[in-house]
Formats: sequence, C-alpha cells, structure tokens
Amino acid sequence: MAANFPPDDNNEGLVARSRAGDNAEPLSVSEISQLLKRTVEDRFGFVRLRGELSGVKRAASGHLYASLKDEKAVIDAVMWRGNTQRLPFQPEDGLEVVASGKLTTYPGRSKYQIVVERMELAGEGALLALLEKTKARLQAEGLFDDSRKRRLPFLPRTIGVVTSPTGAVIRDILHRLADRFPSRVIVWPVLVQGQGAAEQVAGAVRGFSAMPEGHADRPDLVIVARGGGSIEDLWSFNEEVVVRAIAECSIPTISAVGHETDTTLADYAADRRAPTPTAAAEIAVPVRAELAATLADFGARKKRAILRPVQLGRERLQTRAERLPSPEALLQPQGQALDDLSERLRRGLHDRAAQGRERLGNLRLSPATLKRGLRDAKKSLENVRLAPSLIERPLADRREKLAAIARLAEQLHPDRPLERGYVRVTGPDGRTLTDRAEAAKEAALTLKFRDGDLEVSTGDAPPPRPAPAPRRKPAKRGTPPAQDDLFG
Repeated sequence: MAANFPPDDNNEGLVARSRAGDNAEPLSVSEISQLLKRTVEDRFGFVRLRGELSGVKRAASGHLYASLKDEKAVIDAVMWRGNTQRLPFQPEDGLEVVASGKLTTYPGRSKYQIVVERMELAGEGALLALLEKTKARLQAEGLFDDSRKRRLPFLPRTIGVVTSPTGAVIRDILHRLADRFPSRVIVWPVLVQGQGAAEQVAGAVRGFSAMPEGHADRPDLVIVARGGGSIEDLWSFNEEVVVRAIAECSIPTISAVGHETDTTLADYAADRRAPTPTAAAEIAVPVRAELAATLADFGARKKRAILRPVQLGRERLQTRAERLPSPEALLQPQGQALDDLSERLRRGLHDRAAQGRERLGNLRLSPATLKRGLRDAKKSLENVRLAPSLIERPLADRREKLAAIARLAEQLHPDRPLERGYVRVTGPDGRTLTDRAEAAKEAALTLKFRDGDLEVSTGDAPPPRPAPAPRRKPAKRGTPPAQDDLFG
C-alpha cells in the first residue's frame, strides 16, 4: 500500500493537486488546439500571401496541397476541391502566386496553414513563365511537330467554328466567307474567357472530332477563333486541355486567337495559324470569282489545245493540196497511151480479119478429103479403151488399208485379254468400269470371263440377273470385210 505524504508547498508531488487560490483547471491538448485555432482564424480571417509554390500535389479527393515559401519562411497551403475547379491555370512547382484565404491550424500536426480560396499568378512575368514551361513540356511530347500537321481541304463543304456566338468574331468570319465563297457553317457556342472557358473549347473541338465519317453535320474544317485581348484574356487557349484537344482532333484545324501579335499554345497545336479570325476565313476557302476565272481560262486553253492540231492539219493539207498537180495533168499521159492502144487495136483487128479472109480463100477441100478425115477420126475413137487397172488399183489399195484396220481392231478388242485369264468389270448399263471408286458406287456388277458372265453384288441384296448379251465373235485375222461394207 502506498503511503500518503502531506503536501509540500516547495516541492511538486507525483500527483497533480489543486493549490490554494488556484481556480484554473488544466486544459487538454484538444482544448488548447481549438483555442489556438479560433484565435488564429479570428485574427487572420482574410490574408493575401505572395510566395513560390512548392510540393504541389493533388489528392484523389480533388483537394490541392502545397507550400508557399520565400527566402526565409515556409507555410503550408490547402485548397479544397470546389476552389481548385475554378482555378484559371494549372499550379506547378516554382510558380510565384498570390494566394487569398484565411489562416488556420491543423491540430493533428500542430501546424498552422492557409486555406486558399483564390489563387492568382503574381504578375505577368509569372504568367509568361508558366506559359513557357507548359510550352516546353508539350513540345517535348511532339504536339507541336510540323510532321504531324495536315493539309487543309481546298474547298470545304462544311466549316465548324468554335467561338462565342455573341461576339464580333463570328460575324467577321461569316461576312468574309460570304464575300469569298459562301459555305455551310456550324457554330459550336462556347465561352472564350473566364472560368470554364478552356473546358468548353476543348469539349467543342472533341465534339466535332467525334462525329462519325459521313455524318451530315461533320465539318471538313474546324476554326477555333477568339478576338484580341491581354494574356489573361487569352489564357484559356493556353490551357493544356485545349492544346491536347486541338492536337488530337481528326479534322484539320485553324487557330485564329487574338490579333497578329498574339500567340497562344493553340496556334502551335493547330494545323494552321491565322493572324486574325478574318484571315482564318480567307485561309479556309478560296475566292469563288477567281475559281470561275481560272475554270474559264482552263476551258479556253482546252479549246485552243483541241482546235490547234485541227488548224495546223488544215494548213498542212491546204499546202500539200496546192503542191499537187491538176487531174488533167495527171491523166494526160494515160489518155495519150489509151489513144495509142486504141489505134493499135483497130489496126490489129483489121490485119487479123484480112489474114483470116486470105486463109479462108486459100482453103479448098474436096469431098474425098473430107471423107478421109472423118474416117481417120472414127478410127482414133475406136482405139481408145477403158483399162481395168484404172479401177482395180485404187480398190486394192483401199482393201489393204481396211484389212489393216480390221487387224488392229481385233487386237484392241476388250474381250481379247479374257482368253489370258483377265476379267472385264461392267456396270448395269454395260459400261466398262476401270476405277475402284466407280465400281463401289454400283449396287451390282458384271464380271465378264472368257467363257461367260458372272453377276456379283457390292451390297447385301443379290444383284438382278439380266439376260446375257450375245457375244460377238471376233473376226478372223486377215479376212477383209465385204465390198459393200466399204461403200455401204
């Protein structure tokens, strides 16, 4: 049992006891932490801190945790998810920012921190530093390479425009398109400045890109446009979500953000940059009047190209025709020769007629001479006889050829091998079967032997026995066929 000692005013005991006149109860750690928390929050309910971000990280819940530091001190910072969604930029390590919020404590670690409600870049220099940092990172990924950029369509049928429907930009684009080449325009209305503008622009670009091929509203060209402004006004087009949406778009894009001197990261990611929205419309379509003039010029050139060979051929033909002699000159030698031949023919006929008359006059035959001539002619006809060899020789030759054919037919007769022990297999239709596969298809087969036929069955049922066909006696060798077989 422990001994009870009287309290000593000069020394502290092992067990805490209240002293005389002391009415303050000891505070717990949680109580003092809450007192400190209320004191800090009441005293520093709203502060603005300027410092450099360090250790930036996003939790799975969407909250943002970081530290603000300068050359001599560091303070923890936390930004809840609702406020992080309204941030106009992406916090990164090394950025100098101005954070607005309230100071509080975190009892779990005995630390004080700032709960950030609003975060801004500390001046235009910090904004440009963030821009260069983002540009270098996306360029390292290859999003700005010229090799991935595509050619714009020469004459797009449908043009998609991502811009504000109430600004002057869309009116400038429509007016310029109407002047150059009236085209079908589909406007995707978005915010081009402020909270949520980057997400809307990226969603519009992805929406156009997601339209299936062949869809009636799918544009052939997309223009992302906005009027001029400060770097803060154009910051939505420097956001990574917009740059990636333009780089991944399956439709050729033109970036027309700001004036000629304004440059955004969207300009680097697009397939073509236009200095102004009006210039984007000029790049998108050609001038219809110029196209009509070009087509007319091509038509005239085609007509000249077609007619030129005809004209040259006509000139050559006319030149050669002029060099040809006249038909009269060509026919003069032939006419002269014809006259000469006609004269020679006339003289020749006249001379022949004269000679014939002369010979006829000199020919005087007596009746005895005529009788002698007739008698000699009759004797000549009696001496002409038809020799039998003229008919017998061809018949003998043909008879010999026919005998050779008969001998060959006898040797090739299918029943000749039956005398040597072979068998010929035939089907029900009498056709000789030479393959086993063909024989297997028949229900009944006929085996022809030297001395007769044998009916066999390939199945269970016995085959029908047709009447035996009379065997044809082979012809004797060397026996020629009858004479009427040859000519019959």
